[in-house]
Amino acid sequence: MIEDKNQQRTSIAQLGEFGLIEHLTKNFDVTQESTLKSIGDDAAVLDFKDKKVVVSTDLLIEGVHFDLAYMPLKHLGYKSVVVNVSDICAMNAKPTQITVSVAVSNRFPLEALEELFAGITHAAKEYKVDVIGGDTTSSQKGLIISITAIGEADENELVYRNGAKQTDLLVVTGDLGAAYMGLQVLEREKQVFQVNPNNQPDLDPYTYLVERQLKPEARKDVRTLLHALDIKPTAMIDISDGLSSEIIHICKQSKVGCNLYEDKLPLDPQFISTCEEFNIDSTTVAINGGEDYELLFTIDINDFDKIKGNPNFSVIGHMAEENEGIHLVTRANTKIPLKARGWDALTE
Repeated sequence: MIEDKNQQRTSIAQLGEFGLIEHLTKNFDVTQESTLKSIGDDAAVLDFKDKKVVVSTDLLIEGVHFDLAYMPLKHLGYKSVVVNVSDICAMNAKPTQITVSVAVSNRFPLEALEELFAGITHAAKEYKVDVIGGDTTSSQKGLIISITAIGEADENELVYRNGAKQTDLLVVTGDLGAAYMGLQVLEREKQVFQVNPNNQPDLDPYTYLVERQLKPEARKDVRTLLHALDIKPTAMIDISDGLSSEIIHICKQSKVGCNLYEDKLPLDPQFISTCEEFNIDSTTVAINGGEDYELLFTIDINDFDKIKGNPNFSVIGHMAEENEGIHLVTRANTKIPLKARGWDALTE
């Protein structure tokens, strides 16, 4: 795709902070009954009556969490909402509102922020969440996005990380590792482009992987699916930092061990073939990759028949006594201690 170098560029300084906020937020609609007051005052006002309120927040920083060399701003806006909504879904709650804060350097014109907020607006409509406030400020360099997500649930619906029992089954939604391999494809094509800017990338063989990286989806459907099956998870977490890290979180907080089975990991065929192309072990990527935003949860063993054969879920292991430890059981039936090798923003 050839970029138009003569695009209109409107200086953000022309609008000022409040003019910018008004310009960027004019397309947000209020759809939730619990939103009493949205953007435009010192604070939003929410009325949850008898519901419990769930709140989560995330930072996305240019050069740490995303690379604008291959991340379109509209996709970035969409993804920034998804990663926060996913945390609400991981509590078995219904996402209802978000706040959006952006720090931006003077290298970004108004049109760039319009693209970013178009993605945020699209995600807000897709997930039926109200944008109820936020902040804008300047950045010395790069783009920083902070989104806070709010959700609601009845007290008996909420699921925490610390409820897994020794005999519970370990279940995951969707498939694993595709987002990480999508990132590897994009990084490779970026390096090729830097060597030869005339070389246009061919991403057609990797469409699923690239989409999982650039435009992931939060599993807002799982709450409804489980309710229909009359299943309440005993523990739940979303897979943002890698399967191994998330399993260890559940085990530590629930004081249990775990056996994860290599041959039960759900892997997409495009993912497997791309791992072979890159000469990367697919199991290593599947358990450490991160950014899949699938849900990992445990269920009572007596609920197995309810979930058996359901295409939305894969039983990938079972919990055990704490002193048994946390292991990956290989296809050769060898037990290997599971270590957290997923994403850690504070490691070099």
